[in-house]
Amino acid sequence: MWFEILPGLAILGVCLVIPGVATAYIHKFTNGSKGKRVAHYLYHWSLMERDRRISGVNRYCVSKGLKNVVKQHFPD
Repeated sequence: MWFEILPGLAILGVCLVIPGVATAYIHKFTNGSKGKRVAHYLYHWSLMERDRRISGVNRYCVSKGLKNVVKQHFPD
């Protein structure tokens, strides 16, 4: 009958979903619990470069609070 194909479809669906979900978790783990940022436009790229410069560790995914940024540029 038609319902005999359902277990095979379920297995196929799971096998197709696993790589996408695994990739998202790998990116989240390697970027310090932040999602991967993609710059499709020049403005977004410049913001990522600014974040990389301000972070102090040359990575855009490491952020600083406003107090640390102000302290870095305007020391007491």
